[in-house]
Amino acid sequence: MEWGPTPFEGISIKVLYEDKAQGETTCLLRWEPGATLPMHKHAAIEQSYVIEGSFGDHDGICRAGEYVWRQPGSFHETYSEEGAVILAVYRKPNVFKNSSGYGDDA
Repeated sequence: MEWGPTPFEGISIKVLYEDKAQGETTCLLRWEPGATLPMHKHAAIEQSYVIEGSFGDHDGICRAGEYVWRQPGSFHETYSEEGAVILAVYRKPNVFKNSSGYGDDA
């Protein structure tokens, strides 16, 4: 299983499970030091477990061995100063801002 690119510089993905019809994904995300994920909305619960390194947002830093989840409708921008590998479980894809606000064509 190979690491693949994402639309975000410094972040690569290894998909472990995907149901495109339902929008569900379980994946590993590899963050290079200094990588950021722009402001986005969670359409459904997101769960993340940090395997190595750390990542954070306005609520704080999540380090190796820690778990964090985001409730549906929440917004945040995430970053990793040192790099990280994260196990992420999405019930629906994140929604990123586009020219008309937050929507599917981001």
